[in-house]
Amino acid sequence: MNRYAQGMVERRRTCPLACALDLFGDRWTLVLADQLMSGPSRFKDFVARADGIPTNILTERLNRLVETGIAEKVPVAEGSRRQAYRLTEKGTALRPVLASIRRWQRDWDKAPEAPPEPVPPAGPFFEEPEHFADLG
Repeated sequence: MNRYAQGMVERRRTCPLACALDLFGDRWTLVLADQLMSGPSRFKDFVARADGIPTNILTERLNRLVETGIAEKVPVAEGSRRQAYRLTEKGTALRPVLASIRRWQRDWDKAPEAPPEPVPPAGPFFEEPEHFADLG
């Protein structure tokens, strides 16, 4: 049993949201949990994705998922020494949370359209460089 499950990891807050953010309040942890929703993944599978997560941070976040009981390491095949990560029941319970976050993003936090590039005014003042001498 891991330290978190045994209650050995001290919780800094009593608010459930704050406690959840202590686990997930970084750039990568929920993304990795989401990637594990499609099934077990090996370390090299995470590295191969185009997310751009540095390997040292990937290692730390995967260890955090294991330590908190959200994911576990399992052999890739019976008798294999190679390990993969997969979600536990606790991790799989995040599915509706991740779906809600995606839905919220699509519905409310859409990226604004880029404003059009400003078009310089036309006219002789902007076309002839000698007119700029009057500004200095």
